Amino acid sequence: MNPIDILVTALTSLTANKMRASLTLLGIVIGVTAVIVLVSMGRGVQASITSEFEGLGANLITVTAGSTEGGFGAFFGEGGDEMTLTLEDAYAIRDSEYALSVAGVAPEISTFSHVVSRRNEDWAQVVGVTPDYETVRNYNVTTGDFISHKHIEEAASVTVIGAGVSEFLFGYRDPVGQTIKLNDRPFTIIGVLESQEGLFGFLDNRLLVPITTAHYRIDHRRNEQGEISVDSINVQAASTETIEAAQDEVSAILRLRHRITEEDDFTISTQQDAIAAIESATQVIVIFLGSIAGISLLVGGIGIMNIMLVTVTERTREIGIRKAMGAKRRDVMFQFMAEASMLSFTGGLVGLGLAYGIVSAISGQPIFGPDSEIIITITPDIALLACTVSIGIGLFFGIYPAIRAARLHPIEALRYE
Repeated sequence: MNPIDILVTALTSLTANKMRASLTLLGIVIGVTAVIVLVSMGRGVQASITSEFEGLGANLITVTAGSTEGGFGAFFGEGGDEMTLTLEDAYAIRDSEYALSVAGVAPEISTFSHVVSRRNEDWAQVVGVTPDYETVRNYNVTTGDFISHKHIEEAASVTVIGAGVSEFLFGYRDPVGQTIKLNDRPFTIIGVLESQEGLFGFLDNRLLVPITTAHYRIDHRRNEQGEISVDSINVQAASTETIEAAQDEVSAILRLRHRITEEDDFTISTQQDAIAAIESATQVIVIFLGSIAGISLLVGGIGIMNIMLVTVTERTREIGIRKAMGAKRRDVMFQFMAEASMLSFTGGLVGLGLAYGIVSAISGQPIFGPDSEIIITITPDIALLACTVSIGIGLFFGIYPAIRAARLHPIEALRYE
């Protein structure tokens, strides 16, 4: 038999039992749909997180105190327990004539404080910063002003609050000019930060104060030499191409200042380090989701084998007649393999169409919260992989029934009732 005859015969056999073929098809459809949707969602989350980190600044470098592991935690001021970085270190990097690849430097002190307004009170993170923090960390003020150099010089009791803090303490009223208390000290609100979305929404619950104010009025940490300790130093490279050069320059300056000859007492992390850590973690999730969904494909393949074995038993006399009329073993085997492959291939196409509809419906929706819109798309490699695997499963699970049918003796098959 030629390939066209085999396909026509397979289609005729399958349409003869529409309900059975549809139910068998359903297992593959569910499997393919699950694989494509879950893997696409995983990649969508991965892309969304990566995009948000890139939004912090692709040329951002963070220096943290102590021998920490760095990673994405470093970009939120999470330094080590040691007090090895100082405000003078930050100024030395900023003013050094050897830091040619450095465009901006912004140290920060992070602590927690009791925040009280006229109506509400809570605990919140207070971050001591300099004016350069606004550009280095890509922060925007929606109303009011950011911290100025004058505020730093005077250690002024002023604060720029996050959108979440503003809403909690003042509702929808403009808080600029209002007074709140941090650790029972009055602070005047001079600005409100632009609301963050998605992964970094928690940054809306921060209050920024002048770094000198954070030290003298809230946090009083100093190192052994009496210098003001900071948790981290944010460094902005001149461009993405000069990140490595900026790293080397910052490292050299700090090693000279700290008189280091062996292990560094600071850790330098780049934005790319954080993105790589996130991508590595989320890739494991994507693989896990794909594996879980792949189980349903395996179940669908077992369903194909089961139905094909039943079909071989039901069509035993038909197989005997074909062999008696001259059909060869390979003709019979190809016939049943074609039926199994046609089932899995059709299931793959239907599953792809269904997955496309589901992904189109949920893409851009707040899946994990009101501010977590994730763009999900079906990439060609996912669709091709899912359909290829479904066809492969059909061939794999169709081989045994096909071989069993091909091995039937024509005389015994003709006697079968």
